[in-house]
Amino acid sequence: MNVLVIGSGGREHALCRAIGASPLCDRLWCAPGNGGIARDAECVSLDIMDFAALSAWCRETDIGFVVVGPEAPLAAGIVDSLEAAGIACFGPTAAAARLESSKSFAKDLCRRVGIPTADFARFDDFDAAREHLRRVGAPVVVKASGLAAGKGVTVARTPAEAEAALAAMEAGAFGAAGSEVLIEEFLEGEEASVFALVDGAAALPLAGAQDHKTAGEGDTGPNTGGMGAYSPAPAVDDAMLERAMEEILRPAVAAMAADGAPFRGVLYAGLMIGADGPRLLEFNVRFGDPECQVLVARLKSDLLPALMAAHDGELAHFDLRWNDRAALCVVMAAKGYPGAYEKGDEIRGLDEAEEEDGSATVFHAGTERRDGRTVAAGGRVLGVTATGRDVAEAQAAAYRAVDRIDWPGGFCRRDIGWRALARGV
Repeated sequence: MNVLVIGSGGREHALCRAIGASPLCDRLWCAPGNGGIARDAECVSLDIMDFAALSAWCRETDIGFVVVGPEAPLAAGIVDSLEAAGIACFGPTAAAARLESSKSFAKDLCRRVGIPTADFARFDDFDAAREHLRRVGAPVVVKASGLAAGKGVTVARTPAEAEAALAAMEAGAFGAAGSEVLIEEFLEGEEASVFALVDGAAALPLAGAQDHKTAGEGDTGPNTGGMGAYSPAPAVDDAMLERAMEEILRPAVAAMAADGAPFRGVLYAGLMIGADGPRLLEFNVRFGDPECQVLVARLKSDLLPALMAAHDGELAHFDLRWNDRAALCVVMAAKGYPGAYEKGDEIRGLDEAEEEDGSATVFHAGTERRDGRTVAAGGRVLGVTATGRDVAEAQAAAYRAVDRIDWPGGFCRRDIGWRALARGV
């Protein structure tokens, strides 16, 4: 079977690495891909938002299955378009992708079916939003309702921070995504992520993971698309995973089916786990990045047939096997990220980072190949992922690999996995 992966980040590099290893995959393409993905798949320069051209290319190339990585084409209806052209595609329709593309839609669904989540109010009138902020005070969470590449959320510890976040949205910092704003109750607890493959009815849980959203160590600084992740997450033991599935993911899947927009693909629930159990922070409708990297590192089963089973409605009797080893990913980003940053710096030492003891893999998130050199071409640039007997050993291996990479223009957090290590895991 010929397979096409859509996207250009670290998540897509991890997906390509896993799918390319499947005996079911005869030939693998990635659109548009990046400098590292080109070593694992044939990169093709296609506009992934031009669905007509994409469908035509898939037919010409005899693509049997398409796997969509990022959220923007999902929200815009790439699955609807490809399926209408007779091309099998892993991911939700545009109607089902509203669970991520509209936080208001997701919160309304939670309220309607009783999914535990933070109390919220939504506004498209910024004066009314400011008045609400003055009433509720801080700490409080201010969110853009639409897609904002993981950066449209501010956890405001003070009223001034909340006002500044609202002002940024009103000024257009997140474009149309910030035209509607949610103001949510601040939740205490520990954040974690739960993923499930979904076929419209059945939901198959994947391993739990925990990511680090902020740019600074100690979980400080501005939100990013993710600065690192690890799996397993101590906060998501078997009992907590089952609670999350029963109280959050399965009710959402059932509600979408009942509403005539059955969800197929991977459903990602960002959770806050407190004294009373899990509460939903947000839904995503694709693999997380960098969580995908650590999940792929731990997965023993062939990923491709699992994705095909989700598409075909055959997950009810499907199972996956996981490695007992831990995995940890450290994101290396361009200095200045998530603000302004430079591109074009050469990155050296990538082969050496992987060769030390074989425990590390460098997934490329924002690189290009120029004249035989690997150069930085994005904000989040590399995902250095390693495995170990536990999180501590995986962390040590990941940072050994990081330290072999020669990139003066990059930075990373040096405390990925600190919550697990604090638990002695």
